[in-house]
Amino acid sequence: MPDATGLELLAQELGDAHEGSVQDTLFFRDRGTIVVDAAHVRAALAFLRDKGYRFLASVHGVDHYPEEPRMGVCYELLDMERLDRLTVKLRVPTDAARVESVTPDWPTADYQEREIYDMFGVVFYGHPDLRRILMPEDYEGHPQRRDFPVGGEPVLFTFSDAQGADYTAWGDEEQT
Repeated sequence: MPDATGLELLAQELGDAHEGSVQDTLFFRDRGTIVVDAAHVRAALAFLRDKGYRFLASVHGVDHYPEEPRMGVCYELLDMERLDRLTVKLRVPTDAARVESVTPDWPTADYQEREIYDMFGVVFYGHPDLRRILMPEDYEGHPQRRDFPVGGEPVLFTFSDAQGADYTAWGDEEQT
């Protein structure tokens, strides 16, 4: 892990290379995080790749409800030679939840960006195949948002269609 001083130096280099890209740094529990402006995410990740962080371990969404900007995207980068980990975060407002896709540079981001789009509603423009991945195409809403209504109509899954039961009824029936 970069120590607090190393994180600040790395963020300073990134800010010098791409003016306006770095918004903040966080060092908490021996984990370094650079908060970047959403407009500069691809350039920031390319810069960090050149610094040795060549493995994009994960991309995930975050909902900071009720704060604005509400939607967040986190990129977990690894430097396999130094065994170093770095998190890059960004936030976008709900009414303009758009981030440039990093899939052209990091192919591992493909399905992860689709999942964030599906569950949180963040649109990754420039993505080669941005569509729902977990929910049906005609599903309305984004289930991982913190203000998404809990409960309602149960979802029927294809394996239980033949029995005419949904997932909530399995515990009530006696299995034979």
